[in-house]
Amino acid sequence: MATLDTKQKHGANQAPGQKASRPKSSATSPKTARDKISTLPPEPSLDDPAFYFNRELSLLEFQRRVLDEARDVRNKLLERVKFLAIVSSNLDEFFMIRLAALKQKQKAGNQDLSIDGKTVAQQLSAVRANVGGLIREIYDCFHKQLVPGLSRAGIRIVTWDSLDPREREAVTAYYKETVFPVLTPLAVDTGRPFPHISNLSMNLAVVLNDTDGREHFARVKVPERLPQLVSVPARPTARKTEAVKKFVWIEDVIAANLEGLFPGLEVVESYPFHVTRDAEVAIKELESDDLLESVEEAVWRRRFRKPVRLQTDTGISGRVLQTLVENLGVDPADVFRVRGPLDLSRLRQLPSLDRPELCDPPFEPFIPEIFSSHSDEDMFSVIRRADRLLHHPYHSFQPVVDLLRKAAVDPDVLAIKMTLYRVGKNSPIVKALLEAIENGKQVAVLVELKARFDEESNIEWARALEREGVHVVYGLVGLKVHCKIALIVRREADGIRRYVHLGTGNYNPFTGRLYTDISLFSANEELGSDASDLFNQLTGYSHKADFRRLLVAPKTMRESLADKVRREIELGPRGHLIFKTNALEDKGMISLLYEASRAGVKIDLIVRGLCCLRPGIPGVSENITVRSIVGRFLEHSRIYYFGNDGKEEIYSGSADLMPRNLDRRVELLFPILDPKIVRYLKDVVIDKYLADTRKVRFSRADGTYEIGRGAMDSQAWFVAHRTKTREA
Repeated sequence: MATLDTKQKHGANQAPGQKASRPKSSATSPKTARDKISTLPPEPSLDDPAFYFNRELSLLEFQRRVLDEARDVRNKLLERVKFLAIVSSNLDEFFMIRLAALKQKQKAGNQDLSIDGKTVAQQLSAVRANVGGLIREIYDCFHKQLVPGLSRAGIRIVTWDSLDPREREAVTAYYKETVFPVLTPLAVDTGRPFPHISNLSMNLAVVLNDTDGREHFARVKVPERLPQLVSVPARPTARKTEAVKKFVWIEDVIAANLEGLFPGLEVVESYPFHVTRDAEVAIKELESDDLLESVEEAVWRRRFRKPVRLQTDTGISGRVLQTLVENLGVDPADVFRVRGPLDLSRLRQLPSLDRPELCDPPFEPFIPEIFSSHSDEDMFSVIRRADRLLHHPYHSFQPVVDLLRKAAVDPDVLAIKMTLYRVGKNSPIVKALLEAIENGKQVAVLVELKARFDEESNIEWARALEREGVHVVYGLVGLKVHCKIALIVRREADGIRRYVHLGTGNYNPFTGRLYTDISLFSANEELGSDASDLFNQLTGYSHKADFRRLLVAPKTMRESLADKVRREIELGPRGHLIFKTNALEDKGMISLLYEASRAGVKIDLIVRGLCCLRPGIPGVSENITVRSIVGRFLEHSRIYYFGNDGKEEIYSGSADLMPRNLDRRVELLFPILDPKIVRYLKDVVIDKYLADTRKVRFSRADGTYEIGRGAMDSQAWFVAHRTKTREA
């Protein structure tokens, strides 16, 4: 059974050592040129697993970088609390997806080795040890840094036992009025089997004695829709200058008042527990005549998948823990006992407190003048005159919404086509499409039903659109459609013109304020023609494999990117590559980057999340620098820069350098054709990221990261200069 005392083997895979020195030529035994060449050490094989870092361990290392933001005293206190909640939520998803996938492989007897040469069993062992250490670090941060810091700021998270009688009376009144009516105790006995424990639910395991001395077991689910931190009413005599706000965890309140749920019985023990279930459900597309029904079934089945983690308190008794393990069917190696409250993602309640001095200053995205409501120029003429670029969230997402709203009512617009991946709730994008269909436009939308954890929302939107007459496609069999593109077909004086919006992020205004992304608006004929060809593939039976400007996965993207990297390899030391991406996992692309490094090409990688490439290996990757930037906004934009001997090229889009993006998804990378936008992206956006010394982390060859210690915060710079950057 795993505990948090398990020692973590951090950075176990060390980088290869230096190459052997060349043998000196002998004065008494001269060698021919061929003999000398034959004595040179061979170049290391790029298939050596030691040159690659494990995907899962790299993803956990990213979570440590998120945790660093919670530990960084330079950040505002409630921002630090927010980051601790984020890393806790991220770990939930890691268990649901990544650890679950490993366990599925192990059960199926999968013999494939990981990119770093590990078997499935070796990966599981390494992940469990690593994640155990990470959870320890999370709770150390909570107990030793954040709780004391919050207390000094007048925000105290306390226990029920620490409340005085008057405070207990006030909290009990809240419990009886608001919490108690929601609770449903579930007994476990011969007539009532152990209940289903839903994924990510907080629960109490309760042991009871009746008047005959017989022992009983019950489960009480903690209501998830109520505040998880219960506010303790201030004493009537408290002065405003004290400004102390107390909170107690809701499960602590319930545990202290269990007698009211079980009248006539004695509460012997109660302990909180938290269950994480396998969410990696395969959708059987080829076995179903209806993809929508298949996705609905998969979402329903996900609720009943096997647990992949059980979290409990360190004080839980052995017999109660054994009861939970046996009835839940959880692997004892996946039991984690922690000191403190379970599910720290619930701390996200605190940043909403009215304490502006403890949070980042409010931020309002900027709308460039050419897109503002005060502009005298029509949006279509603005785009027709020149390509336009927005850098979110510093530039508002509103112009994207406005373009679709304008298209919905413009009498000259004939058709709107777009892809939807994660649109969120109350989507103004969907409302614009519905308005367009009411106004007689032809509207075609590909709604990707297989967007993990957004399946139900996407099904609802798809059905709502279809009911109103929109042509809805539910994705493609065998491929997830991840590209972000909208096409507007408009009748104009000189003929039919196509307008496109191409992006790196989802059509979701909410995340448009939290994620860094890029939007490109263009009326370029070749981009428009490529967009039409792509939608013909997505909605029809077109097998067109060549595109004029767009790089499209899985058809042309991998080969095209590889060709552009090889072009830099031919330039040698004059070559330059800068890739900003969310993840770098693909072995073929990493090998090419190693080849480029060997050729002397300068390579700057800005990889937010997992990165399987090891920089700084002598003779392999010594010309490669890997950065990761973690800050106020989630770095989500992808930018691929090719020096091309002075004839610079930049591509942007939806694709990361992962096998799934290059081979198993429909993805887009679009070229930046306007030289002014190229200059803006290179000399402003990219260069500011490369100049970051505050939020940057530099990767070491062992997969660990060194945090920046300077003052240059690229995200803060973009916020401060969002109204001063040129309107690309």
